[in-house]
Amino acid sequence: MTSRKGRQARNRLANRIILALLVLVVIAALYGLVKFIRPVGLTSAATVGSAGQLTVTNALVGCPAPGSAGATGGGVAIANVPAAVGTGHVALTRLNAAAAGTQVGTAPRPGQLTVENVKPARAVPKGMRVTAKMAGGLVPTGTARGGLIIAAAGANAQGLDVEQLGPGGQPTARCQPPGSDFWFVGPGGAHLHFYLYLMNTDSQQADAALGVQTDSGPLLGAQDSGIVVPPHSMIVQSLDKLTRSAKSVALHVTTSTGRVVAAVRATTSASKEGMWLPAAAPPSTMQVLSGLPANPGQRVLYLTDPGRAPAQVKVIAVSKRGSYEPTGGSQPLLSQQTVGVSIPSLGGTIGSIVITSNVPVTGALELSGGPTGSPGAFVVGGGAIVGQAIVAASTAGRAGTTELVLAAPGSAASVSVGEAVPGAPLTGVSGRIVNIPAKSSVEVRLTMPKKAGKATLIAIVVAPLSGSGPVYAGRVSSIRGSVQTVQPVVSSPARIELSQVQQSLLAVLGS
Repeated sequence: MTSRKGRQARNRLANRIILALLVLVVIAALYGLVKFIRPVGLTSAATVGSAGQLTVTNALVGCPAPGSAGATGGGVAIANVPAAVGTGHVALTRLNAAAAGTQVGTAPRPGQLTVENVKPARAVPKGMRVTAKMAGGLVPTGTARGGLIIAAAGANAQGLDVEQLGPGGQPTARCQPPGSDFWFVGPGGAHLHFYLYLMNTDSQQADAALGVQTDSGPLLGAQDSGIVVPPHSMIVQSLDKLTRSAKSVALHVTTSTGRVVAAVRATTSASKEGMWLPAAAPPSTMQVLSGLPANPGQRVLYLTDPGRAPAQVKVIAVSKRGSYEPTGGSQPLLSQQTVGVSIPSLGGTIGSIVITSNVPVTGALELSGGPTGSPGAFVVGGGAIVGQAIVAASTAGRAGTTELVLAAPGSAASVSVGEAVPGAPLTGVSGRIVNIPAKSSVEVRLTMPKKAGKATLIAIVVAPLSGSGPVYAGRVSSIRGSVQTVQPVVSSPARIELSQVQQSLLAVLGS
């Protein structure tokens, strides 16, 4: 037994030595192979190779207002800047009870702005106006009138932006891609009517829910507000009974299955256009809100803390004269509460604000102005522009004016700003060069190009230049000197950057 145990021990030792030698041979072979492929650093943060790119081939967005008639109905403006010359396709499909699936005839050419009118849909039958009363009867829910799905493919999908237009042809809101998480923040009060639109652009049903948080705390949770949105349809919910006693309101739309496009209209009267609240940025510890115009008047920052820990919020203004903390810029915020903070010192300041906090928050800044029946105009957060950003429609010429507010909250930035009227090429436009000093903002007044004819809208292309620091932007659209909408200028990619692979054997082997 002793001899046998000795032989077993020697065999185990020999096997371990052979295994160790095999590992060394494999490692040596890999190093020899790598020598002929590319250098590699064996550190925890080593990056192998360069990031690749994928060209965008499809895009889908939804617009709640086109075809709704009355105070909100209108058309859409579609613009895109493709990565290269090519062919594409755009399909516009109505959403409403009377004409579901009806195609709207259009053939936008890649690389230009196209304005498409949408005829009003027939009225929703009386029996479908209120089909359920959610949240214990507090939220009447029914089929919505109008709505439009825009599906683009090929060159038309690259660098795509779509805006819905009001009855007068003015831009009112950006059309959104479907998703599973949306935030809206703003004022409340008995004088305001809130309507939540939930559009399902897909062929499977979506299970959506609404959370409501006010200055009194949470009023409605997802467990009390679940609603099924059928495929290729849109429903509308009246939130008046929930928000009439609130001074500040945050709405959080989520889905457990499927996707929706969520939109919120706030108006002093159902017969008035009011304001389509821009979707706020997801809660985070840092946000940049760009687009503060020069007009005087109120500046109220609405903030919501959705978590269970209180927030300490700090606001920094990034103006034409540099960065500073405005009076009233630091505020405590209780957990699961939404508040409105007046910051009058921001009145007349051109620029942006940076919101930082110790826990994730989100918000919107209310300005004086807005369309008829609205509480004001709103500025929300947006990310730094990567590659290029497209704004499909901005007022110009006889219709009004447009200012572009560019901010460099960190290092200095430089961008190219191009513009074009409907039918004129956006691709390859030779734009003006704008330099933004570090920790500052600049305002660019956009004018109607020569030989524009009767055009009243322009599309905008903003592209950071090589070596530029992070740049944030907001587009301010005004009519007769009154600010109507402020829209964040966000990245509109024609190509998607692939993440760099780290510590991958396939990357080492060049696969």
